[in-house]
Amino acid sequence: MMSLKTILILIGIAVVSLALIYGPKAVRVNKMIHLYDKDKIAFNFVNMDKIFRAGPTIKASATPHSFQNMTNEFSLPSTFKHLGEDENLEDALEYYETDGLIVLKNNNLLYENYWHNNTQTSKHISWSVAKSFLSALIGIAVDQGLIDSIDDPVTKYLDDFKGSGYEGVPIKDLLQMSSGIKFNEDYADYNSDINRFGRTISFGTPMRDFAKSLKNEKEPGTYHHYVSIDTQMLAMVLQEVTGKSVTESLQEHIWNKIGMQDDAYYMVDDSGMEVALGGLNATLRDYAKFGLLYLNRGEWNGDQVVPAEWVDASHATDEDHLVPGDNPNSSSVWGYGYQWWVPGFPSTEYTASGVYNQYIFIDPENRIVIAKTSSNHRFTSEKEESKAAHVSMFRAIASAAADL
Repeated sequence: MMSLKTILILIGIAVVSLALIYGPKAVRVNKMIHLYDKDKIAFNFVNMDKIFRAGPTIKASATPHSFQNMTNEFSLPSTFKHLGEDENLEDALEYYETDGLIVLKNNNLLYENYWHNNTQTSKHISWSVAKSFLSALIGIAVDQGLIDSIDDPVTKYLDDFKGSGYEGVPIKDLLQMSSGIKFNEDYADYNSDINRFGRTISFGTPMRDFAKSLKNEKEPGTYHHYVSIDTQMLAMVLQEVTGKSVTESLQEHIWNKIGMQDDAYYMVDDSGMEVALGGLNATLRDYAKFGLLYLNRGEWNGDQVVPAEWVDASHATDEDHLVPGDNPNSSSVWGYGYQWWVPGFPSTEYTASGVYNQYIFIDPENRIVIAKTSSNHRFTSEKEESKAAHVSMFRAIASAAADL
């Protein structure tokens, strides 16, 4: 029979072993839970690589692109119209905890400013703005013939998802957030699927396994409902058909092609898969360059980087359930394209949009791009209101810059 001392030693060894195995994961989960705390959020959003696992570096282009500086010729409007009232723009930027703001007209830099210790070289978390980057890569893969058709079921390329909620879901319905998957994306609800997802991957579960746990509740292509995992499914397809990581594809097809001036990175899960649904971290100027690429319908210095037809389709609301406004077949008042939002009225404008007020807003009529990063800790309680207020701000800025 073992002595008490031996038993205590064995228990101690077991405790230490468990701590070594699960301790770092428990720390990550705790950091995830407190990521958006008011006193931490601004720091966290530009230091994600110090909190979570970061993937390989997306290296700055060897030939970085520079905007034409016209900041001396433009000032932001002092007010903007929102819900019939004149609001102070400077106060709104402060209230919504703006970290950075850039305004472009064509290639001209009209305005650039930073708050909360952000700088031109701060790598800020994109959140769901990353979805629009992934859409561009899917469009390129389609153009290259690596994906036969976006009408193909996702399980044509991801055989291991047969028998899951994603079986038979067309790629187009993933692009348009119309997969029919049952999913609660409410960040204010601790027990929502999106928060459960964050805690689950922080504890080491691969995103692929999490996606297989989801169930389908509606016929695909009939109802618009935002499901971030739909984007991750697209990333898995991209990886499958290219034989490359999302990082490698973004480096080759976007970062190098449009002169991104700074390094960037994705957060990754424990399997090394990029969090393509919202884990891109880059500088504000490089987010703005991506907006300029789309403003120019995918063309950059004579090179068609993203097919023009794909760019056009990305902000076309081509089905009834995708149309902006009060829509019985959508869970949002904004319209939706291929991983781009269409606020509507007018529907010529479109935006990449991330939680906590990250945006790349594009106004083709006035030739304006507005890139904005934020650390708005109030977002979960004011979600739709803060989004609507930002569109009002952006429209006022675009109108002020229209005649330059």
